[in-house]
Amino acid sequence: MLEGLTPKNPTHVMKLVSDEKTARGVADIVMETFDPNETAAAAFENEATLAWEVEVYFANAPNEANMRELIAATVNDAAAKALTFETLAEKDWVKASLDGLSIVDAGRFKVHGSHDRDRIPLNAIGIEIEAALAFGTGHHGTTRGCLLMLDDILKRRRPKHVLDIGTGSGVLAIAAARALHKPVASGDIDPVAVEAAYSNAVLNRAGAYVKPAVAKGVGHPALYANKHYDLIFANILARPLIKLAPQIAAVASPDADIVLSGLLAHDVPGVVNAYGLQGWYLVKRRNLEGWAALLMRRVAGRPLTAF
Repeated sequence: MLEGLTPKNPTHVMKLVSDEKTARGVADIVMETFDPNETAAAAFENEATLAWEVEVYFANAPNEANMRELIAATVNDAAAKALTFETLAEKDWVKASLDGLSIVDAGRFKVHGSHDRDRIPLNAIGIEIEAALAFGTGHHGTTRGCLLMLDDILKRRRPKHVLDIGTGSGVLAIAAARALHKPVASGDIDPVAVEAAYSNAVLNRAGAYVKPAVAKGVGHPALYANKHYDLIFANILARPLIKLAPQIAAVASPDADIVLSGLLAHDVPGVVNAYGLQGWYLVKRRNLEGWAALLMRRVAGRPLTAF
């Protein structure tokens, strides 16, 4: 599980060997606490030792005492004491982090690196993502969950107006544009992500359809001008998703599908409740790698309560 790509030229790494629960806990608290442009965390099972490991990459030297204090307060003392810190030699970490990634299978969508370009089936929609700083290679459970939701939606209907909030590297916007052959509105608060998303759109023959804007939520004329989006993606984090609920509801058409992700299991009830207050209810949930992707609709009757 990798939250984002390693920062450009990270200088330090924090490591921990532990059980699965502890490893996921450490990675989760780092992802929730630090800027993803400056810090990236991975929790994974070592195939050789079967132990769980955590690696956290920092663009700048971390305060070791503060990190131990944070982990002790949020996970446990043993994990805090077992943390190790290393200084890294210079390396193209962004490229290295992508070179080893395999093809991601998400229904009709296949996310891949340039090295796997010739392995994509002719009947699939291949999305090639170059090394970039933005979050969202498709390998993270949140992005793959959204792609699978999109695949499900396309089996039922063909949306006419699509919005991707927090587009990251543009995977979801590109996927929708390639499948529908229609413009997809998209934005991100990070200018670096917006630049990377457009470059990826051009690379994937979707540059005419995907032209991301620098925006917080729907706070850009290119995004909020249309108040009838019938498909909306927001793959960010729980806190901004809750805060953005009124904005997202305001630009959604009555028959819209709203796909939300970037959520840990304990985040789901709060997010569902926030959108329930706007009249949108949970109709489907996908769980991948400890993350949840939610499909919300404005439906008649009582909302689902089984989070």
